[in-house]
Amino acid sequence: MFDYCFAHPGGREYCRATYSEAARWLHLTWTGVVTTDDSHHAATELLHNLTSAEVTYLLSDNSQVLGPWLDSVDWLQRIWAPQAGRLGLCYVAHVLQPHIEDDLGLLLSQNPFAGKLELQFFTTPEDADCWLRECQRAVSC
Repeated sequence: MFDYCFAHPGGREYCRATYSEAARWLHLTWTGVVTTDDSHHAATELLHNLTSAEVTYLLSDNSQVLGPWLDSVDWLQRIWAPQAGRLGLCYVAHVLQPHIEDDLGLLLSQNPFAGKLELQFFTTPEDADCWLRECQRAVSC
């Protein structure tokens, strides 16, 4: 089990990461305003800390994020996804932040992760969790 908190120098937490080795599952909970630098820092640190782990399933909960998040999509596609794929990542359940329907349409039309991993969008963490558990039961990566 791995549990880590990413916080700003003033102490405000912006990401909590929990990894279960037995389930090969990484759960990220993002909160508040998350800058592009924040997301890059946390994602890079997690990849470095999990280099010896097999991470097949990721639940990224953005339901408590305030502000834009699409600034990182290009970086996630070019830099992060290939590295995460080398760790074994196959399934990503992304819980959307509220009120981003227009941004979601843009992301889905571009489909930046096609052929790299299976990505599904959800409006609740419970639905995302359920989908990942179904993936675990149905397929082994």
